[in-house]
Amino acid sequence: MTILLLAEQTKGTLSPATAHVLAAAQKLLQPIHIYTLALPHPNAQEWVAAVLQLPELSSYDYILAPSDTFGKDVLPRLAAKLNVAQISDVISIIDDKTFERLMYAGNVVATVESLDKVKCLTIRLTAFPVIAQSQDVAAVKTLTPATSNTSVEWLKDEYTQSARPELTSARVVISGGRALQNAEQFNAIMEPLAEALNAAIGASRAAVDAGFVPNDYQVGQTGKVVAPELYIAIGISGAIQHLAGMKDSKTIVAINKDPDAPIFQMADYGLVGDLFILVPALTQLLTEK
Repeated sequence: MTILLLAEQTKGTLSPATAHVLAAAQKLLQPIHIYTLALPHPNAQEWVAAVLQLPELSSYDYILAPSDTFGKDVLPRLAAKLNVAQISDVISIIDDKTFERLMYAGNVVATVESLDKVKCLTIRLTAFPVIAQSQDVAAVKTLTPATSNTSVEWLKDEYTQSARPELTSARVVISGGRALQNAEQFNAIMEPLAEALNAAIGASRAAVDAGFVPNDYQVGQTGKVVAPELYIAIGISGAIQHLAGMKDSKTIVAINKDPDAPIFQMADYGLVGDLFILVPALTQLLTEK
């Protein structure tokens, strides 16, 4: 049995998600092949076409990808082409055919047994710690897949430039909700606190839908999943959709004026009051230290 791990790369650098998926792959105790494409603007159609051309494709019993934007784009198409089921959001590998996965916004853990010849799994990154780096050198093999026809046209790349940590890998994450009222106040409240804590900034879906911040800030079931050491939810009520994306955080702090907000049921520490008073005061205390 052999494992194929699909790894996204940008300008020659593998995605940090690769280390989490590799940790999951090692649980299967089988040889692991990591495959990445060096195309300027690869898309799901090109990825799948390239994988289907692999000479060793018939020898793979598992195909793994991260449960992020990349994996959710590529693996369902590949699983359909291979005529097998996909097992999404895997959080535990019990044995070579049995897996635990999250369902219903993380409120249900399902134990799934797959009898498919090829098992296509997307891995929940927060469930598997980053694998320790090794000095071992792996063999590198270069393949040149035939050009595939694609109906997708690349228009442009858009990157969010920030000196702060990346959202999914940050040690501290602060997220703002709709209670921040508008984009100007969101930035005025969140930016100084993020600077003081060297934190990444996230947002609830409501804040994103209201246009306070771009889509890539969204934490939740349909956004990014994070599990930092410290997560501070500011003006976020705690809808199930949002909780699904941050409930694995080690320590959760909630700041909200509503003492009955659902977020307080999840939080380790809660502060009830006006965020426009409390957050600047907290920022000042942190800055003075």
